Amino acid sequence: MGKKLDLTKVKGVGERMAQKIVQQLGGEQELINAVENFEIDRISSIEGVSQRKAIEIINDLSGNSTEEFLKTERALQLYEEILEKILSYAHSSHAKNKILLLSPLQDPEKIKSSIDFVMEAKRSVSSLPIKHVRGLLNNLSLPHEIKPNYDPSVAILVESSEDYGYLVDLGLNRHFPIISAQESGEIQEYEFVIYVYSHGNLALDEQENVVMVSKDSEILEIIPESVLNYFTHNKSILTQVLELRNLLKKETVLDETIKILNELEELKYKEVDFDKSVNSAKKRADDEIKSAVKNVDLKGDEVLALLNQGMTGKIEKIFDEVISKARADIKLDTSTEFDPFLRTYPLEIDDAELERVKKQDLSKRQIEIFDKKVTAAKRLFQIRTKVDQEIKEALEFDYQFALGCFAHYYQLKTPEIGNAFHLEGALHLNLAHENESTNSSEDIQRIDYSLFYPENVALLTGANSGGKTTLLETLAQISIMTHMGLPVCAEKAEVKLLDEVYFFSKQRSLDAGAFESFLRTFMPIVTTDNQKLILLDELEAITELEAAVKIISSFIELINDSNSFAVIVTHMAREIIKYAPIRVDGIEAKGLDDNYNLLVDRTPKMNYLARSTPELILKMIYERSDGKLKYIYGKILEKF
Repeated sequence: MGKKLDLTKVKGVGERMAQKIVQQLGGEQELINAVENFEIDRISSIEGVSQRKAIEIINDLSGNSTEEFLKTERALQLYEEILEKILSYAHSSHAKNKILLLSPLQDPEKIKSSIDFVMEAKRSVSSLPIKHVRGLLNNLSLPHEIKPNYDPSVAILVESSEDYGYLVDLGLNRHFPIISAQESGEIQEYEFVIYVYSHGNLALDEQENVVMVSKDSEILEIIPESVLNYFTHNKSILTQVLELRNLLKKETVLDETIKILNELEELKYKEVDFDKSVNSAKKRADDEIKSAVKNVDLKGDEVLALLNQGMTGKIEKIFDEVISKARADIKLDTSTEFDPFLRTYPLEIDDAELERVKKQDLSKRQIEIFDKKVTAAKRLFQIRTKVDQEIKEALEFDYQFALGCFAHYYQLKTPEIGNAFHLEGALHLNLAHENESTNSSEDIQRIDYSLFYPENVALLTGANSGGKTTLLETLAQISIMTHMGLPVCAEKAEVKLLDEVYFFSKQRSLDAGAFESFLRTFMPIVTTDNQKLILLDELEAITELEAAVKIISSFIELINDSNSFAVIVTHMAREIIKYAPIRVDGIEAKGLDDNYNLLVDRTPKMNYLARSTPELILKMIYERSDGKLKYIYGKILEKF
């Protein structure tokens, strides 16, 4: 891809829209990035750009022009229906966007390479626990970059205005407030202070809530959250990818990543509840003192000492022993040795001492957490590239998995690229899905069909509701899927690579007022040398039958003399073959089953003019009717 892309060459994108797209994406390079990374969502988020237009833009700028191959609305619909079926197996935007950009190719080598890729994905999927994998892929996405979380309880202390400006330029003020040396007296107002020093000339020896970091340090050594936030915010995605890689037995750094994040989370739960510990020790101590004092036998002078001094040796000994034990319990509980009790009964808590210890512990713990965060940030920074690569591989696996599931569940096979259309055991995708979902092949008949030179055009005749439209759509699906580089829904398939596919649905008539429309629509198709597959479903004449037959016959002859292929569903075969020696194939109803449903052999008989089914349909309706309606249908049947 070149360094400059011309949006105005995309159909329906004018100069103003092109400028708007480039501007809102952020420039030419961002447009290139969006195209190369298949960012449909990003382009379609621009006002005035639909999802289909975004797909067209990426396809055209990538050299894949779907509408150059699929020349009619119905052909395009069939292509989009194929994509929808594959999309049902995708979980991430990345996979869905890549699927939406699957487009018809012309290069046989690229087509074969793509088919091989999908068949390998099919083989891989068949060996995996599919439901479990789909659960692991559910809601998978790229990690999100998040804005810094501003915390006013932590401050960055600097020595000079130059240092202040330097850190602001680095954007560190988006994380914590930055205070200068002149404000150093206020550092007690903050729970934690990061002193970023140039000379280290601030006297902060008595401050317990300060950690020193050189100004020349990396940002992550000053603010480890600048690295950690990405990992902590996206931990669920990292865990998801780790489970997937373990299942696929792939090497990973995500096990180490998750272990580091879990260890950091555990630091939050190591906070000591001094109030709870002291109050529990106090309650036990009060009970012990009360119990011990009951057994004290005081002499006269001890009673006088108790009255004069408030304490006797025996009582004091009890207090010492009980408080000593309470302090030991608190130390065991908090890992901190201190005496929070005033010797009264009941014991009183020295609130000032308790607050001092709590603040001291908080400062100690924050410094410990800070050091561990820096260590964690350094390691995670080292493996960030590998982590991102593993996530991208998981998203790419989602794409491969979706294609593999599609090929697996629809039992797709590799087609052979040749010079004709030869299908054995072919099945319409909708019927293949029904077959897969019900695990039954009952009433679902695979079909065989061929188009080859010189019989490259055929008229298809036969039973109403016999499957003529289904056959045309199956042929179109197999042609389109082969060009897309996908395996096809057939036991065997030889497929001719073509330049264009036309599919004209029903609802077209050749009454007198429609002749001009017919000529303008159909005749230009046969005036180019492009090789085509032309599928016409029930092109009929309502009036002017003789003229319609002559025009259609001329149209057929032009196709027959070209390098194109065509199948035309018609009830005018008897009339058309009078003017054009053309192959006629037939799908014939054989009768009704016990439930009065049509019995149809859906594989066409080649060179066979099949009878239609009005008599059988009348008989079916007759058998399912009653009363006067049944009598009327019976009278009609008598005429047959």
